[in-house]
Amino acid sequence: MRFDACVRLTGGAILAALLAPFLAVTPAAADPDCRRLTHDGSRYSVCTVRTDQDDLRLWHSDSDGRLYGGFGAIDSALREQGQQLAFAMNAGMYHDDRSPVGLYLENGVQSGPLVTRDGPGNFGLLPNGVFCIRDGSAAVIESRAFAANPPSCRYASQSGPMLVIDGALHPRFLVDSDSRFIRNGVGVAPDGKTVHFAISENRVNFHSFGRLFRDVLKTPNALYFDGKVSRLHAPAIGRSDAGFPLGPIVGVAVPAS
Repeated sequence: MRFDACVRLTGGAILAALLAPFLAVTPAAADPDCRRLTHDGSRYSVCTVRTDQDDLRLWHSDSDGRLYGGFGAIDSALREQGQQLAFAMNAGMYHDDRSPVGLYLENGVQSGPLVTRDGPGNFGLLPNGVFCIRDGSAAVIESRAFAANPPSCRYASQSGPMLVIDGALHPRFLVDSDSRFIRNGVGVAPDGKTVHFAISENRVNFHSFGRLFRDVLKTPNALYFDGKVSRLHAPAIGRSDAGFPLGPIVGVAVPAS
């Protein structure tokens, strides 16, 4: 900068100009990218989160052990801290008392063991998997691979079945299956930072839902969260589903507006 141009700046502007090269630029937190799309005749809502920019967490109970159970309770708790819930969905299966089925990790505190054995229901339709949130990254990891080499996760929720495993659909999915429900799940892009959450808006089978993650969202690994009870909180597209209490919930906290 020439001196004759510099002297026309105010004192504050001069200081800002001198300090600018030394200031790190941190991406501002923003609401997740939520949109609606159609694939093979089925409709979906998809929310995309960046773990290097967004405050992605799991919630189940407060510090006194009281179940959150829904999006409103989490949003109320966040607002007491000057934040709000920008996106959320149910994030894994649970027992009648709303305790998680399988591994659950919240802010480093584990409740429930990792389950690697075959079993009844969708959870036991091996291979199942774990959604792991680290500082700045995330992953969907097949449960037995997780057990063999446990990663460091700040948050984790086990569910099943896997929808996509290393680029392939779960081997037991049938293209013409008549088991159709509203379903939701999660997939992580190859960069380990871009996370896609999806919920169907009409009833779909596992094969259709898996192909959404494999062929449209391009996630090499994806995990089924649940069906029938699937719910989404996405104010950006005017949606916040209500219903009976949930177990684990995944979401993004942002500064309150």
